[in-house]
Amino acid sequence: MKLEYTKYGDYYLLNITIPEESKETKGKHFGKYGLLRLNFLKEHKQVLYQELLLNNKLHEHLVIIDEESNTKVNNLIKQFAEQENINEELKANNQLEWVQKMNNIKNRAEGAPRAYIQIA
Repeated sequence: MKLEYTKYGDYYLLNITIPEESKETKGKHFGKYGLLRLNFLKEHKQVLYQELLLNNKLHEHLVIIDEESNTKVNNLIKQFAEQENINEELKANNQLEWVQKMNNIKNRAEGAPRAYIQIA
């Protein structure tokens, strides 16, 4: 491995470049589950956190975790709603009951990915 330096005045400084982000995650942002994963890595998996950070893979990892978790939550919400027969007819006839049931389902579904975030 050859290191290259550039002379600035009386000093030689190491030429350092930051690698490009992957095309899949470039410009993407992570949300709730990405932040939860970031906090988990910092608190409980410091070695993995440092490795991802030093290899410039942390952002990509967090975006992927966030997308997977959101997909899982949305799928769970649909499944629970189908199982409990919560549909557009209920929404049209009794909006308050529909909102209550959907909020209940959303709260249950959002609790599930936390286990995934900690395992991965």
